[in-house]
Amino acid sequence: MSKRNHLKRLPPEYYRSNAIVHWSVTVADRKEGWLNGLFYYRVREILTHTAFRYGVACPMFCLMPDHFHMLWMGLLDESDQLLGMKHFTKTLKESLHRIGYDLQDQAFDHVLKEEEKTDAAFHNVCDYNARNPERAGLVEHDEYRAYKYTGCLVPGYPQLRPSDDGFWDEFDRVISFLRSNGLFRSPKA
Repeated sequence: MSKRNHLKRLPPEYYRSNAIVHWSVTVADRKEGWLNGLFYYRVREILTHTAFRYGVACPMFCLMPDHFHMLWMGLLDESDQLLGMKHFTKTLKESLHRIGYDLQDQAFDHVLKEEEKTDAAFHNVCDYNARNPERAGLVEHDEYRAYKYTGCLVPGYPQLRPSDDGFWDEFDRVISFLRSNGLFRSPKA
């Protein structure tokens, strides 16, 4: 049996708590054909469960025909993105196998440095991810907002849409609330 060649990771603490990580996940052999409306919602379902279970928000994801990008940010002191990504890819692989696809062995990651976490720099990373379909010729220049496989996922806030006016202000308020109060909110009497 040959030894798998894994990418080097930073120490585990870099992926915990309020870390922000840009994850790139590639379909094995860059095989296309898996991406459709139904599978988009399957990815969102798996991402939703992962987000609640591991305490992360995904301010931007973009599913491309042969790979996808997700920006995750920890919401809780206990957030652990390495465990979250392990859960996410394992669950996604099970769904992909059913339709004849697989993922590459390991997701690529880039942990954002402090200077990349400023509002302007962070928004640029999200914008760069959202414009992937534009660079790939899947949509016209400046029409990336119309690409149907881009979105965000914040646990408990399905109404957030990156293409909406005022998104960043609302997103910042929600993230601040979740980081202060956690993911569970007791019902009002």
